[in-house]
Amino acid sequence: MASLTSFRGDSYSSRLLATAPNALTNTMKTITVGITGASGSLYAQRLLVHLNASPEVSRIDLVITQAGVRVVSEELGLNVAGTDARVARAFLGEESDKVLVHSPSDIGATVASGSYLSDAMIIVPCSMGSLAAIAHGITRDLVHRAADVMLKEGRPLLLVPRETPFNVIHLENMLKLAQIGAKIIPAMPSFYHLPQTIDDLVEHFVHRLLDHLGVSHKQETRWTGSKPARQRAEAATRGKE
Repeated sequence: MASLTSFRGDSYSSRLLATAPNALTNTMKTITVGITGASGSLYAQRLLVHLNASPEVSRIDLVITQAGVRVVSEELGLNVAGTDARVARAFLGEESDKVLVHSPSDIGATVASGSYLSDAMIIVPCSMGSLAAIAHGITRDLVHRAADVMLKEGRPLLLVPRETPFNVIHLENMLKLAQIGAKIIPAMPSFYHLPQTIDDLVEHFVHRLLDHLGVSHKQETRWTGSKPARQRAEAATRGKE
């Protein structure tokens, strides 16, 4: 029997391929998306749009905490309370047969069981309260339970914390989760692609999230090596035309 030490020594990608049903393959994926009460609702909204449009994704299980509903309302002006089709329509601007919204109090939902084959889960944005609960195995709602399931089943769990500054407790919780297999991807936009708008910043970061979910996307934000700033700016402009 493999020791815990040897298991941790395995590469993340090899464990992902061995345990996630469809991860990093060409088969249709089922993705769980959790939205909690941290700032950064726009990242979640844009990610949902990309996942819904992707031919590689067959189903999106969406769970929004009560605090998440409030922050989405304050930051995006959207009413996403409830579990009916209106919630997906609010995020996407259209109807979707891919998105299934679960109540955060529904511990009997599919994503609460390890026998439900979810290929990956992402919590975006992830509040420090949710991060702490998951790090210590505390299940206060369906987001926490679904994340706990991904960890115990050895499936990809991506956490997108949005907080500043981090205190020692925050950092220790992130370290603990990283050590047991979660991928910590703080909401830190980059600038090497010479963004011109907030939309540019958000889209580039969401593309990075798609990379880690194993979902294809347009390649115009890939780093292609150092070039003069003017060349990169012209290339970025051409990509928007």
